[in-house]
Amino acid sequence: MDPDASGGWRFAQCFGDKGDVEDITEADIISAVEFDSTGNYLATGDKGGRVVLFERNDMKKSCEYKFYTEFQSHEPEFDYLKSLEIEEKINKIRWCKRQNSAHFLLSTNDKTIKLWKVFEKSLRVVSESNMSDGQRALPPPSLRQHLRLPRMQHQDNIIAAVPRKVFSNAHAYHIHSITVNSDQETYISADDLRVNLWNLNISDQSFNIVDIKPANMEELTEVITAAEFHPTQCNVFMYSSSKSNIKLADMRDSALCDRHAKLYEEEEDPTNRSFFSEIISSISDVKFSRDGRYILARDYLSLRIWDVNMESRPLKTIQIHDHLRGKLCDLYENDCIFDKFECTWSGDDKNTLNDVVLQADKSAFKAKKMGGPMPGNKPLGPKNGIKPGLKDAMQLEPLDFNKKILHASWHPRENTIAIAATNNLFLYSAA
Repeated sequence: MDPDASGGWRFAQCFGDKGDVEDITEADIISAVEFDSTGNYLATGDKGGRVVLFERNDMKKSCEYKFYTEFQSHEPEFDYLKSLEIEEKINKIRWCKRQNSAHFLLSTNDKTIKLWKVFEKSLRVVSESNMSDGQRALPPPSLRQHLRLPRMQHQDNIIAAVPRKVFSNAHAYHIHSITVNSDQETYISADDLRVNLWNLNISDQSFNIVDIKPANMEELTEVITAAEFHPTQCNVFMYSSSKSNIKLADMRDSALCDRHAKLYEEEEDPTNRSFFSEIISSISDVKFSRDGRYILARDYLSLRIWDVNMESRPLKTIQIHDHLRGKLCDLYENDCIFDKFECTWSGDDKNTLNDVVLQADKSAFKAKKMGGPMPGNKPLGPKNGIKPGLKDAMQLEPLDFNKKILHASWHPRENTIAIAATNNLFLYSAA
């Protein structure tokens, strides 16, 4: 990647098989990426139900990572009552803040959430016993005074992962969001119609705090698309909907938060309405800024930044893929118009990274980074953080729908981003 053409971002690392897209095994495709709160650890989940952890490589001056451990988080299941297969695919990973030497993280597939403990374990073996002195076999002792206790010896340190809690049977629909509360005691999980509140130490009980399911499912007009806790206020959370709005709720107001405290919605220009308007206006991801003052919302073609205190209109709207407006029919025919793209803030809240529809070319290690500065901050480039040469080049490139980036995470303290492209994890750093 040319650093001048990409706003100063340089390719740093790549993990995974670098073969052709056509040769990729479905189970190896990465479906979740997440840095921990320190940035020293990075987690990925894939469609095969595996979670892979990476650790910061302190031997390197630059921000580079090395393999830490891997474990099977979820297995495929079958719901016999509904005759439904439950995939092992990891939908989300969320780290809990570290309290001791062990790491705790939440991972979820469509139905079951698991709290994992990852820790370093000392592997000990028997070095001496009545039958062996550690080097050769001994005859059985004939006298009582010859009996001796076995002695254990440290052999190696291994990284172990054990599920501490399994949270299941609370969602009738597919789980798409989990987020840990700032109190580090509770978290919420969300599916298409409900949001549930859990305690991390209680796996057999949850509280339903949002329920938008109508009495008659034929009257269903919207679904929940994402949910997130406020980063500092443990009673506040938000959830977005397919109707292009974001609702802020306060759990102090009532046990069931169906009545929102604030509503963030921008009316669509009637002149821009089309057959695809309802699909492309659905919000796929929402994120609070790290100080909780701003909300970042992503739909198919744009990114909006809202001030929590101003519901009337967004502070900034960034049009990302105007060149795709004329290709919506093609995207609809191959179902790419239904892809759910994520968005994320930089560690200092000054820039945003939204995940790019096109191209993450393995052979050239290309991944287009697009971002928008916060109002009043120095912009990254001439327009919305995108240099004209890069944007023009994107419009001229042929569409390859297999090369899209759905998942990314930004280092909380440095300008380093982790991007999942099919079965590869790319790391980019800014100078």
